[in-house]
Amino acid sequence: MNPLKRQILLITVIAAAIMELIDTSIVNVALNYMSGNLGATLEDTSWVITSYAIANVIIIPMTSFLANNLGRRNYYIGSIILFTVCSFMCGNATGIWELVAFRFLQGLGGGALLSVSATVVYELFPKEKQATASALFGIGIFIGPTIGPTLGGYITENYSWPWIFYINVPIGIAAAVSCMFFLYEPIKQKIREIDWLGIILLIVGIGSLQVVLERGQTDDWFAAGYITFLTVLATLSLTAFIIWELHAKNPVVNLHILRFRSLSIAAVLTFITGMGMYTSIYLTPVVAQRLLGFTPTQSGLLLLPGSIVAVLALIITGKLLQKGISPALIVLLGFLCFIYFNWSMSRINLETPAIDITLNLIFRAIGMALLTVPLGTLAVSSLEAKDMPQGTALNNMMRQLGGSFGISIINTYVARRIASHRMDLITHITSDNPISVARIGSYTQLFQQKGFGLLDAKQKAMQLIELLVVKQSSFSSYLDGYFLIGSFFAVVLPLLLFVAKRDKTKKLVIPSSDH
Repeated sequence: MNPLKRQILLITVIAAAIMELIDTSIVNVALNYMSGNLGATLEDTSWVITSYAIANVIIIPMTSFLANNLGRRNYYIGSIILFTVCSFMCGNATGIWELVAFRFLQGLGGGALLSVSATVVYELFPKEKQATASALFGIGIFIGPTIGPTLGGYITENYSWPWIFYINVPIGIAAAVSCMFFLYEPIKQKIREIDWLGIILLIVGIGSLQVVLERGQTDDWFAAGYITFLTVLATLSLTAFIIWELHAKNPVVNLHILRFRSLSIAAVLTFITGMGMYTSIYLTPVVAQRLLGFTPTQSGLLLLPGSIVAVLALIITGKLLQKGISPALIVLLGFLCFIYFNWSMSRINLETPAIDITLNLIFRAIGMALLTVPLGTLAVSSLEAKDMPQGTALNNMMRQLGGSFGISIINTYVARRIASHRMDLITHITSDNPISVARIGSYTQLFQQKGFGLLDAKQKAMQLIELLVVKQSSFSSYLDGYFLIGSFFAVVLPLLLFVAKRDKTKKLVIPSSDH
């Protein structure tokens, strides 16, 4: 392939991956608009996010299997077309459940746009330039989820929510056409017998688990009958899936490769990284917009400096790996950055200026840059070439599951902590506390000056106190959430001791295929 064609294909597959990653978070800020426009409740509208996440997690571990049996070129181009068509149908939807159905199909198409895109990027570079390939794809992975909420907020505020889907159409068409001309088919392996039972168990198990994680807190967990049913179904299906895949002749997901210590430990660390990556993108806009009074655009700008720093850090990380620096050491530095970020965010207050939050987010960005490539390198460092696609797919799935588990844990934890913080604050609002008496008195006088009678002024003052209690309780609870996630990072750090001594006889492999 000549240099021009290589560059066009490189831009195409990275753009396709970024497009898919943006769609994981671009919808978050548009839920209220969709709810009002489609006449649905906010709970029903949140299925627009849930359905996409479920489809993504189901399809990612199957990408290696599907690419081999359908042909990588056919599978990739077909996935782009499916993603693009469903994007248009999402924007054209007239009912909430029609939108949810097309979002699910869009998520199925999006799964290939990550793993296959990364594999193509990796193959386009010679071995001596793998650091550059890793950095280029890492930039795409990092930028996608980060700019999603900001882009979604801008589009919904200035245009209308269907356009968050319509913008995918020209990009998807261009990507499909480009791949038809330039994407090649690698040496095809022998088509294996299809593991239908494994596929069914995976879909039922992961699908049920994702619904439980995404909807559990909203529907009060096991108080809802369907949550209890799906929890049992997920447990039985995933248990049966593991047993079956370990004994199947041609498994859809080769779980035997988890016997390699580097992959199994990397999978755990990637799971925690997914928790940190997705919960930080989830918590920070909520805190900034709902409690600190930032607009969606201002919230997005908080993340911008970190994104710029991360691009530089990604390039440096690739160079360090190429020079032989242990991936475990770089992962350690990344984890320490994430721990510091969460600790710092747990100590902010309602008067914290935007610059301080931006500085904290720079540490988050550096942490992500230090983890994106090295964790993928660590995951496949002990694998044979034929097992790398499967190992990468498993690692990718762990990051997605980590994000789902993290957001579910945070939602539940924050809800519990709000009640606790509220009780702590209310106990200080008594007639024996001179500070609370003075505060209520000043508010009462303020409302009297506005023309209210004494009794009405006192009632308004207490209502204002209640609003302040709710705001402070919520704020403190979200800060507790940051601290909890930071604690998870600290707990798993000792696992790095088991992979710190890399086999010097093996050539370092730097995959750009880690999402």
